Amino acid sequence: MMATAACVEGTGDGWLASLQLRYAEREGRTVLAHRRHQGPLLVQRSFHPEGAPCHSYLIHPPGGVVGGDRLLLDAELAEGSHAVLTTPAAAKFYRSGGRRAEQRQTFHVADGAALEYLPAETILHGGCDVMLGSRFELSGNARLCTWDVLCLGRPGSGDHYVGGACVQDLRVLRNGEIRLHERLRLHHGDRFLDATWGLDRQVVVGTLVATPAAAGLEGELRDSLNPPACVRWGVTRIADILLLRCLGPRAEEVRRLAEQAWTLLRQPVFDRPPSPPRIWRT
Repeated sequence: MMATAACVEGTGDGWLASLQLRYAEREGRTVLAHRRHQGPLLVQRSFHPEGAPCHSYLIHPPGGVVGGDRLLLDAELAEGSHAVLTTPAAAKFYRSGGRRAEQRQTFHVADGAALEYLPAETILHGGCDVMLGSRFELSGNARLCTWDVLCLGRPGSGDHYVGGACVQDLRVLRNGEIRLHERLRLHHGDRFLDATWGLDRQVVVGTLVATPAAAGLEGELRDSLNPPACVRWGVTRIADILLLRCLGPRAEEVRRLAEQAWTLLRQPVFDRPPSPPRIWRT
């Protein structure tokens, strides 16, 4: 394993934090074979609570992102590897002060590899200006399950996302071809946030993506989920990609439904029983 670090000084344009990870299969177990970070974006030590898969916790020590900051993550999974990536705490994007904050994540998953990227929620505070980009490049029969939970403000603390702006871009490619591309614009004051055909005043948006999903799996998931009464949800399918979409008033209920779906999907998608990261319960 190689690790290098270089601090990046803050400038008028904000802070840069980047993290590069490479996972590989060695003697029947996935290891974090290479990591390189620049600035305050790190990975804690990896764990193997279920044997072969490697569980890694991504951390951003400052705890929040402001205008001009950039977070860049690039992860590569070699053939035969299986990584489970999560975060110990919510990502927080604060008031931007006229400068855009950016988070871009790119994952390269080789044929025969498996990625589960299951971060904690992202909280978008009022006055933020944020670009969120996630790109999953899958090769061959690579397997993927990922989710995101976006919170528009913190109404319980009096933050109603006033002046907030966020663009979220999600892309899933297989063998270089785009299989899923969604772009969500969440700007305070837009009709989309309040309209019945949009978010209908719900402040938490959740999405789960799993692929490849066998035919009929979406029906099995619909029949098996037991969502909280306050959460609106639906399961759809695009080719071999299964999608769970959720709207709710609080992150806890939306996250709980996403975890429930992941638990039900892990055996059919990854051929492994669920093994929740320990940090989810601490």
